Amino acid sequence: MNMDSSKNALGNTVLISILFACVLCLCIWSASLSNPLLFSFQRSNHCPSPSQTDMKTLEFPTDELELALVKASTPNKTVIITVVNQAYVEQSVDGETTMLDLFLESFWLGEDTRPLLDHLLVVAVDQIAYEMCFFKGLNCYKLETEGVDFGGEKIYMSQDFINMMWRRTLFLLDVLKRGYNFIFTDTDVMWLRNPLSRLSIYNESVDLEISTDRFNGDPESEKNPINTGFYYIRSNNKTVTLFDAWYGRKDNSTGKKEQDVFFDLMEEGMFGQLGLHASFLDTVYFSGFCEDSKDIKAVITVHANCCRSINAKIKDLTAVLRDWKKFKATGDEAAAARSAVTVPFSWTGHFGCLDSWNNNV
Repeated sequence: MNMDSSKNALGNTVLISILFACVLCLCIWSASLSNPLLFSFQRSNHCPSPSQTDMKTLEFPTDELELALVKASTPNKTVIITVVNQAYVEQSVDGETTMLDLFLESFWLGEDTRPLLDHLLVVAVDQIAYEMCFFKGLNCYKLETEGVDFGGEKIYMSQDFINMMWRRTLFLLDVLKRGYNFIFTDTDVMWLRNPLSRLSIYNESVDLEISTDRFNGDPESEKNPINTGFYYIRSNNKTVTLFDAWYGRKDNSTGKKEQDVFFDLMEEGMFGQLGLHASFLDTVYFSGFCEDSKDIKAVITVHANCCRSINAKIKDLTAVLRDWKKFKATGDEAAAARSAVTVPFSWTGHFGCLDSWNNNV
């Protein structure tokens, strides 16, 4: 009788353990589905590629940047990064919104983009931008630059603009050296859909995927006019060496912005010398004001490139989000009515940005 009781107790214990393990697995699986960025990277956690394993990541102390990166990153150390200053977070006297607010609104309105905010690190280059970021409950990091004021608007190609872009490049080099992959996005990029399905997150042979002002039709062509306002980069020895060389030309590139210098390195064959595999993003998916996407059903991001001022960008990006909401509403109405009729779509003209080249707007 006692032996039977012991067997029953043991059997119950085993059964309970199995049930607990099943519930735990189900919870983890459910969490993965609720967070598409986490789910997207899980496969690469178990089998690191040679480029990851032989990456000689420097040992960094647990400083404020490391803490911010750890908080925002996915399990495989990938983070989304944007850089803001006071002009991007504060509303002008006659303005209706800010660049940062438009950026965040695109994540709210986009398809499958809201969970990505958990992995967004907002890098503030001045105190007001940092305080605004913190107020909005985002993952924030203050980038200190002693003796330099990056707070006001930096007009395209002004010396202050060029200096701020180089400071950004140095910061991103630091992130790569710490072993973090990242998607860098300018704050004037609207995220209408989750980009992970189009980026080579799983293909670890691709080191860099970068947007273009105008896509020439060949994703492998180094003749594509690149735009450093949106790109995905994998941390490894090749990309760290590339960024080191890029920043190393800062003082010998008078009159050039950092993007021009990056293009020079590419034209000189540095990608090939490093064995770095770069891919160039099609504007059908990763579009901008230089070249609109011609497929609203496929477009992922819209960048306010080919534009000179913040006010002009805010005006035209507001129109982009309005166009997007109209498209979504039309689709919802057609679905509710079970209609197969396709409503023609066209983007509102980027008139603010066109005028910005002739006027100080």
